[in-house]
Amino acid sequence: MHVPDWTQLPEELLQVISEKLDNCFDVVHARSVCSSWRSSIPFPCSLVRPSYSLPSSGSFFYKGLGTLKKIPLFLFIVPTLSASSSEYFLGGIGCRDEAEDQTELPSPIQCSVKVKIGESDPRLMNMLDCEILPLGHQYRLIGCNPSYYRGVAFLPLKKEGGREFVVLLHYGYVLYVQTSAEMKWKRLKNVPKSEICRDVVTFRGRFYASFRNGTSVVIDPYSLDVTLLMHSQNREISHYLVPSGNDDLFLVHRFASHSTYRVSRLDEEAGKWVEISEVGDRVLFISGGVLGNVCCSAKELPDGCGVSGNSIVFTDYVGGTYSYKYGVDTGRGEDGRKGWRPSRESRVKVLSTSPVVALRVEH
Repeated sequence: MHVPDWTQLPEELLQVISEKLDNCFDVVHARSVCSSWRSSIPFPCSLVRPSYSLPSSGSFFYKGLGTLKKIPLFLFIVPTLSASSSEYFLGGIGCRDEAEDQTELPSPIQCSVKVKIGESDPRLMNMLDCEILPLGHQYRLIGCNPSYYRGVAFLPLKKEGGREFVVLLHYGYVLYVQTSAEMKWKRLKNVPKSEICRDVVTFRGRFYASFRNGTSVVIDPYSLDVTLLMHSQNREISHYLVPSGNDDLFLVHRFASHSTYRVSRLDEEAGKWVEISEVGDRVLFISGGVLGNVCCSAKELPDGCGVSGNSIVFTDYVGGTYSYKYGVDTGRGEDGRKGWRPSRESRVKVLSTSPVVALRVEH
């Protein structure tokens, strides 16, 4: 059969094709067709990882500077031969060498991501075989001491010039702040200094943080004023903040002495948390640690994948677990039907938590 020479495609048709590419991975696929397509279609900006250099302070960094990088997050649904299980990879992605590499590689190698699970050697995974869901992005501080680094949040400030920003560093369970105006790390004031910080995120242009004693606060990025949102006397609770884009911010409460959870949604106007029994068609992935917590719409997941909407999946440790749903009947009358408990519909096997979350759902 005659194989068409795509390099001879008229330039005006190539321009029409490039304008129709909405998904960033479609752009990567198109760029792998041939060298002329690669040179004519720019690398998708949503996969580029812009960075900022930040000065060190004390023992935060191993060297003089830390690098703050914006990393796009994706959920990769990996095809399997088994009809009784589905596999997922959850993590950040970027182009080779953190910049556009002009070295031409044969397809499908150009359309691949390098994945490392546990102690195994890194391997290339062909993106053409996967269903890929974008999950927004996160910021990571590269060069920070990993023994104490818990995460970082970044917000640009809408001021004249457009280049000012604020960074909130979660280090050793304490919050530190740095502004582009001062470029110096300082401990954030007016937060519970005697309490361990559990989580910090951004939502609708403000910082949110939760603490071990049940306190959660909202932090204004311009004034750095701290406002209390909620306080609980139960010190056995762990808290996970989960943004759902700009639509909702959820707070998942984890009880250490019970296999049950509580979920609240932020009522921004009232400045409080409202306990809820459903999160719609969404799946909340609680990864904890540096990767953070994300959510996606279950409507985008393939049918029969083992994960359904209105559920929580904990991926913060290697081992077997279940997705959590509200009102599960445990068979013990004293439990009642309130709270989020393990659903026996699907077993979740967490294969790895770093550098990507790898999990298998058996259904």
